[in-house]
Amino acid sequence: MNLKKLLLMLPAIAGVIQAKADIRLPDIIGSNMVLQQQSRVKLWGWADPYEKITVKGSWDDKVYETTGTRDAKWEIELQTPAAGGPYTISLQGKNTLLLENVLIGEVWLCAGQSNMEMSGSWGLQDIQKELPQAHRQELRFFHIPKTTAAFPQEQVRGQWVVCDSNTLKTFSAVAYFFGKHLRQKLGGPVGLIEAAWGGTAAEVWTPDRIVNSSPVLKKAATLIQPSGMCPFIPGSAYNGMIAPIVSYTIAGVTWYQGENNTDAAATYRPLFTAMIDAWRLAWKQPLPFYYVQVAPFRYKKINAGALLREAQWQCRVIPHTGMVATNDITGNVNDVHPQNKHDVGLRLANWALADHYGRTGIAYKSPEYKSMSVKGAKAFIKISGAEAGLKLKGDTLAEIQIAGADKVFYPAQAVIQGDTIVVWNTKVKKPMAVRYCFTDTAIGNVFSSAGLPLLPFRTDRWAFPGF
Repeated sequence: MNLKKLLLMLPAIAGVIQAKADIRLPDIIGSNMVLQQQSRVKLWGWADPYEKITVKGSWDDKVYETTGTRDAKWEIELQTPAAGGPYTISLQGKNTLLLENVLIGEVWLCAGQSNMEMSGSWGLQDIQKELPQAHRQELRFFHIPKTTAAFPQEQVRGQWVVCDSNTLKTFSAVAYFFGKHLRQKLGGPVGLIEAAWGGTAAEVWTPDRIVNSSPVLKKAATLIQPSGMCPFIPGSAYNGMIAPIVSYTIAGVTWYQGENNTDAAATYRPLFTAMIDAWRLAWKQPLPFYYVQVAPFRYKKINAGALLREAQWQCRVIPHTGMVATNDITGNVNDVHPQNKHDVGLRLANWALADHYGRTGIAYKSPEYKSMSVKGAKAFIKISGAEAGLKLKGDTLAEIQIAGADKVFYPAQAVIQGDTIVVWNTKVKKPMAVRYCFTDTAIGNVFSSAGLPLLPFRTDRWAFPGF
């Protein structure tokens, strides 16, 4: 190679060298993002080994410094102020990055399967009504595309966007209504991260080491029915969609999933518990976890939905969790996708406001079964969370059954007396068990005085064939 050709190539060579030296960020960190307020939030990325990097947020005068590792990685923690913005963040290494329109507020991860994924593009009317006034500068979205991986990843593709009539069309409707209500009640910015995939079982969102280390969970995972539309290998969605963002500080998680675990309802409680524990361990904090009970639907395996809902109800004892009921808001039990996402998002938000943010005067807990006593031929069902009494929508209390020692259930007559439901049937002389909305398709009509539906329940623990 002659000298002339070498001189011509030098600028290109220098450009390649300079490009390799640039500090780089994962997509989850960028302009338009929301950072968790009043927290030590982490920024991280890649750079040359031992490259010196300085970071400064425009909300104060503090300059943070760090040095890249020998593995060409770097990370740094910044202290964020109270909710506000917009701000800028400058990052200086061998190159300079400027992140603009950054807000400080509350950040929530909204995850699950299709009922969390559903957006305006699915034809939801409650979202269509929102579009004309959808521009909300202090509500931001980050949508994680469907991604799987055999091992935990460090990067997800995507970008933070401002909520408007275009970005809302393809973002989770449940997440949007959740975030909109938080924004209205808290008064500060809200950032929402969507990680949802229709048809996925909870196993794919749980680290595979957790599933494979438990003989019970490992066996249950074999019952997942492979689909051409979604993954079925344990940990695959976690590795591709959750692991890359565990360093991003969030306030908590909302979760809407369960339909694809109905064939193994008996193991959903230990599985969901293990998944929550794994996520909390990954984030290194006891994240609040608010989830949605699956709605009435005609499953192929009879009683699968009822037992899955019971398993979800049992998970409410996990600290700092809360469950939203949906047995009153579906209009078609042949459609696994209820159209009413507004009330689901609102109920999730009320759980967060009351349980996590300590707001008072909010009705957020559905009434639930407490105890049963028997007097003669009548069963008296005590309901907790109904101190102000229960109310009935309609003339007759629906979807309630009673059985004696023969375990044969009959449709029951029932009346409400304050926070108690009195149940009987002339064919049952000595009641042994009562069930309310304990079928796959049952739609309830008993509510608290605040309008929240009574959770499905059964007083017995009798076995269901095939489960």
